[in-house]
This record gives sequence, structure tokens and C-alpha cells, in this order.
Amino acid sequence: MGAAALRALPWALLLLGPLLPGQVLQANPMLTSEGQPAPLPGGDVPGFTAAPPAAPEVIHPLKEQPANGSGEGHAKPRKAFPVIGIDYTHVRIPFEISLWILLACLMKLGFHVIPSVSSIVPESCLLIVVGLLVGGLIKGVGEKPPILKSDIFFLFLLPPIILDAGYFLPLRPFTENLGTILIFAVVGTLWNAFFLGGLMYAVCQLGGPGLNHIGLLANLLFGSIISAVDPVAVLAVFEEIHINELLHILVFGESLLNDAVTVVLYHLFEEFASFEQVTILDIILGFLSFFVVSLGGVLVGVIYGVIAAFTSRFTSHIRVIEPLFVFLYSYMAYLSAELFHLSGIMALIAAGVVMRPYVEANISHKSHTTIKYFLKMWSSVSETLIFIFLGVSTVAGHHYWNWTFVISTLFFCLIARVLGVLVLTWFINKFRIVKLTPKDQFIIAYGGLRGAIAFSLGYLLDYHHFGMRDMFLTAIITVIFFTVFVQGMTIRPLVDLLAVKKKQETKRSINEEIHTQFLDHLLTGIEDICGHYGHHHWKDKLNRFNKKYVKKCLIAGERSKEPQLIAFYHKMEMKQAIELVESGGIGKIPSAVSTVSIQNINPQTLPLERVLPALSKDKEEEIRKILRNNLQKTRQRLRSYNRHTLVADPYEEAWNQMLLRRQKARQLEQKVLGELQTPPALADPSVPPDPLAYEPKEDSENLPIITIDPASPQSPESVDLMSEEPKGCGGLPPSPEEDEEGLVMRVKEPSSPGTDDVFTPGNSDSPSNQRMLRCLSDPGPRPEPEEGEPFIPKGQ
Repeated sequence: MGAAALRALPWALLLLGPLLPGQVLQANPMLTSEGQPAPLPGGDVPGFTAAPPAAPEVIHPLKEQPANGSGEGHAKPRKAFPVIGIDYTHVRIPFEISLWILLACLMKLGFHVIPSVSSIVPESCLLIVVGLLVGGLIKGVGEKPPILKSDIFFLFLLPPIILDAGYFLPLRPFTENLGTILIFAVVGTLWNAFFLGGLMYAVCQLGGPGLNHIGLLANLLFGSIISAVDPVAVLAVFEEIHINELLHILVFGESLLNDAVTVVLYHLFEEFASFEQVTILDIILGFLSFFVVSLGGVLVGVIYGVIAAFTSRFTSHIRVIEPLFVFLYSYMAYLSAELFHLSGIMALIAAGVVMRPYVEANISHKSHTTIKYFLKMWSSVSETLIFIFLGVSTVAGHHYWNWTFVISTLFFCLIARVLGVLVLTWFINKFRIVKLTPKDQFIIAYGGLRGAIAFSLGYLLDYHHFGMRDMFLTAIITVIFFTVFVQGMTIRPLVDLLAVKKKQETKRSINEEIHTQFLDHLLTGIEDICGHYGHHHWKDKLNRFNKKYVKKCLIAGERSKEPQLIAFYHKMEMKQAIELVESGGIGKIPSAVSTVSIQNINPQTLPLERVLPALSKDKEEEIRKILRNNLQKTRQRLRSYNRHTLVADPYEEAWNQMLLRRQKARQLEQKVLGELQTPPALADPSVPPDPLAYEPKEDSENLPIITIDPASPQSPESVDLMSEEPKGCGGLPPSPEEDEEGLVMRVKEPSSPGTDDVFTPGNSDSPSNQRMLRCLSDPGPRPEPEEGEPFIPKGQ
């Protein structure tokens, strides 16, 4: 039963049902029951004499027909019940597929219900154990267990996992560490493949008569299969231990991008195995095919991502099919890349990364939620089925155990991984600002897990060219089980023991995100001034091009120009108004009145204990995204800087004088206000008068005058310097009496409408001071509005 289910699995997944015989006969009405062409009306059939057309036999609907008889006279078997029957062959394929998926989901549910088990053993290990038990049970009852075929794995089970990883890829840490990821993915995978293949060839030459026939190309092919880090296994283990974001993106990014190297090496060595002689030209073409496979897969993904984003512009009237476009275009990108032997994984990642920002700007919030949870569900089910069928295939497959080959493969895999990480990290740390510590290097080397991709590639080998296929599969399964069970189970205690930094569970605040964006903008400006075109410079250029051209083409209507903060406010305002109407709080709401004014017009009595509605996680994430994108608006006007072309500001001295006068005036005002606010002492004739008490003087023409506004004495703008002429000016030296007179205070005259209350020119102001005031009253031309900055007229 299980073997038959797996044989029919591709057809069930493609949703192709068999055609009924009656449909075939109805599809060609020009054929007779014997298969001969029917004579045309009014025409002759070749080889026969034309005869008058005979009247067709009319079958009366009430005429008695033979009961329970076929055209050949065979009677149908009579059922015990006319309607009820058993027809398992009719539903066998979808029924068995549903049973396998149900088993996977129940196992996944059971592992999380029992926390004592899931906290010690990774979920992938438990699923493999379940697959081993199910495969042994099927084999014990005399049936042949199903095997995880490569076509089913690569065409149906792997794409959902990669699409989920690519669509929700953390883009900022991925781009910041792209150089390190590429070095680990390309150079590290090449090192592992050739190092392991060369050493295994030496082992085969020294291992005895059972291994002498395995050549160099076969060992290099085996090394290319077993050297690649598996993204499914990495996701399954690293998401459970909650490692920090840097290590997670390094190991997971390596597992995603090494697909191009694995595909090239696999097909290259497979083709070379059929050649009689490998020339230098073949090696050069094989080296160039790496760039074709990787860049070609990225190009295919970008094309389908742009098409998906452009299609989402026109889905505003039919929101139901919006998620379907995301899934179909992504799957078509993967299939198109596999059609030309390009990297389907890189095509899926590129399609998800390109389409996401534009698709989410066009689709509704419900469609976004559908895409998110459907991808998570689909990828989780695929991952569960992969590990279960990996265990079942271990029981069902043919194995050839060779101790020398298997143990050497496992040992050299670990040695190659450790040496590659240490050497490459030593080189990478010379260029990184944030260095990779020895703890980070250990986790990267220890997290190189192998999985179902290596098993499926080994299963694709042809017996005709590779007679040692069973031994290769046995060694691959041994390495997979060791990395998943031993390394996967011990990585969590090692992370706790080494005190490796864990993933931050709480989200960053809006303040942190805004300051991060501000620092990015600041670093871009520093790079422009220094003349160094780093990744901040090119990132800023790409954002400008995206904002100026791409968004206008791929985002629908005014959504690319409308300020999100204002649009979100109107959306919330309308939603509150609708809820108010539905609750019966008010009969009719005017179109131009906000909910705040409505509540002021018709106030409602609130209960004593008002329960605030809880904000959903999706709504909170939407608000955070809008605030993050709108609260940090830096100026984008860039001007060239040259110290030789700087021109002195003619009004700089006037500004300094104005600031000094204003500061001195505020100090004098604070001093006087402090004396005025002091409560007067009670009149006591025995107390002598204070010699420093304030008494207004009559002859105070040449003294500085401070005008105080009685209406608002605390306002700093109420102080006005009418005359700040130094003592002794006008050719007369200051007298000792004037030194003791102090300050003279006068009540400010009421100013006429339209005059400046702060800097009003007095009689003693010089013409230069008047010119300065005229300059200050005219601030100059207004700066140009920032590109993309929302313009909101007053009064709206």
C-alpha cells in the first residue's frame, strides 16, 4: 500500500485525474463506435456507391430496453445494496497521501505537546526515528516501503521550504554579511569537495580490492554531493536553539547559496564520467558554467519577481487571488531555472526578495496574512515529510556497507569542515569590522549539517556509470544521521556551555530603528565626503533609483506617493467611525467630521472599568513599519564640498551681535525679576533702609533701559534692548554718581500692531544695526522641498 502511494504521488500532486472512457468517446463525435470516420452529410465515402440517406433510428424514451445488459450481452454483477459499495482503487492515491500528511502532522503535534522530549532531542531527529519505525513496520508486514524519490523531493517538497526562507529573508543582515556568506558558500564548498574527493580517492587506492575500481571522477562527484550544507537541516536545528542573528545568517546563507556550486560540480563530474578524455577546454567551460548557473538562476528569479510585482498592481478589485500569484510566479521561477539546469534555489530566493516589498504594498492585509501562514504551514509539512521519508527510505533502500569507506568519509567530512572554517575565517577577519570570535568559528564549523539534498543527489546517480551507487548512498546516510543526531543534539548544550550570544527575543524599539536608519544616512554622507564608494553609498543610490523609478511602475496608483502616516491615520479614523455606527452610538456620521469631534458632540458614558482592546500582532507590526519608515526623514540634498570655495557669510557678525544682545537681555531680565519677586519686609521703624533698594532716577538718559511687558513678565521675548550705549560715550567721562545709580527701569509703551516686540529700532540705533534688523527680517529664499516629502496644505 505504501509503495503504491509513493508511485502515484507525483500524479496526485499535479492534480491530474484519469479520463473516463465515456469522455474519450464524447470528445470525438466524428468517429463511429467501430473507430471508422463517420460519413459526412451529403458526401460519399470512398469505395462505396452513394445511396439515399437512411432515416436514423429513433429510440423512444418509453421503449423497453434490455435490463442490466451491456452492448455485448454481458450482465453486470448485482450489488447487495444498490448504492453502497467499496471502491478503494478510486480514492487510493489521495487517501494514502492524506494519511502520510496526517501522520506527519500528528507526530509534529505530539513532539511539542511533550516538552521534556522536544527540549532534549531536535524535532528532525524524532521525525527520522518515526520514519525508521514506520518503514520497519511496512517491511515487517511483507510490503515494500516507499522511497524518497529525487523528482518528488526536488519538484514538490523542497520549493516550499526555500520560498519561505527567501520571501521572509532578513535582508539587512544578509546584505551586510554577503561577502562572508559568499566566501563560505563558494570557496568553502569547493575546498570541501576537492579535499574530500582527493582524500577518498587515496583511500580507495589503498583500501583493498573492493575499492580499487573507484576512480578519481567518481570520488570527486561523491565529494561534491556530501560537501554541501543542507538548508533544511540547518533551519530545523538552528531555529530551535535560537542562535544569534549573525551566526544564523552566516550558516543558513551558506546553505542557500552553495546550491549553485553543488549543481555545477554534480552535473560537471557526471558529464565528465561519460567522457573518454577530459581536456583543458572542458575544465575552463566547467569553471565558466558556475557563473552561468548562479547568475542565470538569479536573473530568472528577478524576472519572475518583477512580473509578480507588476501583476499585483491590478488585483485591487479581486483580492482573493492575490496570494495565488505569489505562489505561482515563485514556483514558475523554480521550474524555469530547473528547466535549463540553473540553480532553482537561487531563483526562488531572488524571486522572493524582489517581489516582497512591492507585492506587500499592493495587496491587502488579509492577503499578506494568508501568504505568511500558508508558506509557514506548507514549509513545515514539507520539512516533516522529508525527514519521515528519509527514515523510511533508509529501511527500504539497498545498502552496501564498507567500513573503510564509510568511516573515512565521516572523518574527512569533519576535518575538511573544521580546516575550511578556520582558514577562511582567518582571511575574512582581516576585512571585517566585527570579527568572528573563536566561539563563532566553532558554531559555524559544528553547524555544517547534511540532509536530504545530499541523499536525493546520490539517489539520482546512474548504475550504468556508477556501479558503487549503493555504497555511496550508505555513506551519505551515515553522514546525515551523524550530523543530524550527534551534532544536532549536542549543539544546544554546547551553545549554553560556551555562553554564545542568543537571539534577541524582544523587538527593537522604534527609537533604535530610527537611529539605525539615521546612522546609515550619516555613514553614506561620510563616504561621499571621503570619496570612498562603499556599500552604504551604493545602497543609497539603489534606494534613490527604486524610489524614483521602480516604485512608480510596480506600486499601484497613489500608494507610491501618499504619506503612509497620514493614510494610516485616515484608515484608523474611518474604521473607528464605522465601529461607532455599528455599535449604535450615533445615527449618521457626516463625511468630513472626524471621530474625535463626533465623540465631543455625542459623548458616551464610559463604564467604570473600561477594558482596552488588545492590539493584534499583525496590527502592531504594521504600525511599527509605518512609524519606522516615516519618523526618520533625512534631507537628501547633496551639495559638493570644497574648502577653497567657501564664502564668508556677510550676516554672520550681525547674527552674533543679535545673539549676544538677546543673551544679555535675558540675564538682566532674570536678575530684575528675581529682585521683584522677593517679598518685601514688614515696615519696621527700627530697621534702617536698604542702601541698595531700587529707586528710580530722573536723569538717566545715557543709561541702558530694559523694557518689561507687564502682561507677561516671565516671557523672554518681552525684554527689549532700547539702548546699550556704554557709560562715558559722547565725549563725557562717567561720573562717580552715575556708577552708583545702577539701572533705570521704565514701563514699556504699548506697541502698535504690526511692529516687532523684541527688536524694535530705537532712537539710539545706528544705521548698521537697522540694516542688520532688515536682514534678519528676511530669512532668504525657502529651501526646496525634499524629494518625496509629503506636501500638506494648511487648512486641510
